[in-house]
Amino acid sequence: MDFRGLSRWVRGSGLEILMIAIGAALAGRFIHWVGARYRRHIDDEVREQIEKGGVVSEHAKRSRTVAQVAEWASEVVLYFLAGLLILNRAGIPFSGLVAPATVAGAAIGFGAQQIVQDLLAGFFLFAERQFSVGDLVRLAQPGQAVGISGTVEELTLRVTRLRTVQGELVFIPNGALRQVTNLSKEWSRVVVDIPVPADQDIETAVRVLREVAAKMGQDPEWKGLLMGEPVLAGVENFEVGYLQLRLIARTLPGKQFEVGRELRLRAALALQEAGVVPPAINVRRPDS
Repeated sequence: MDFRGLSRWVRGSGLEILMIAIGAALAGRFIHWVGARYRRHIDDEVREQIEKGGVVSEHAKRSRTVAQVAEWASEVVLYFLAGLLILNRAGIPFSGLVAPATVAGAAIGFGAQQIVQDLLAGFFLFAERQFSVGDLVRLAQPGQAVGISGTVEELTLRVTRLRTVQGELVFIPNGALRQVTNLSKEWSRVVVDIPVPADQDIETAVRVLREVAAKMGQDPEWKGLLMGEPVLAGVENFEVGYLQLRLIARTLPGKQFEVGRELRLRAALALQEAGVVPPAINVRRPDS
């Protein structure tokens, strides 16, 4: 190609390629700006709900997840189409890309199986609504009760970002998720097992715990976090020298931990005052 031909190509197809690249970059920034603004609007609503003493609604968590996935997918489609247009303006026919694309597809199929698996797993996570951004989840191997617990900060088709209680940010490929336990889906439950010495007055312990459950269920400070009054399920288990009485409370999503701590404290103090708690357990009131 001589100088005139090159100059003509630059003023024609070259300029078009430049405009397509700049347009794709600007469109990508615009998509990111719209997504960030929408997420900020949702975050403001969530913050307002929390300040009022409520919990994050399922609609808000779902909306934030949809916004993240939609932003990611839109950018992928945008840059893919821009790439096709640039190839077309560069004079590379699509028919000539069939054979290389077939080879590349086979190579990707063998060498990037994990990526494909992550994308498929992410699609089903999103479609089946297993969890959303803001949910408290526990990730573990099937059949195991221990694993990684934390709050979902970001969910894309390939990876899930989890913030643990210690503040660590964990990146987990969606294809590696084998067992997901959602701890804040629609409602949560607190189960408190209280050991009571077998030689103590069991009827007194039962009466005291029922009073604790009733008082906490009527306490204005905690009533808003409870979905019904806590109940005493009865004797859960017998051990050597003591038995376990079980208290159960149904709470708003994600509020089971703070409700559980308060319920344990009230039960321990009430049993101590009734003379049921063994001498080894010494619980003091905060104002004492």
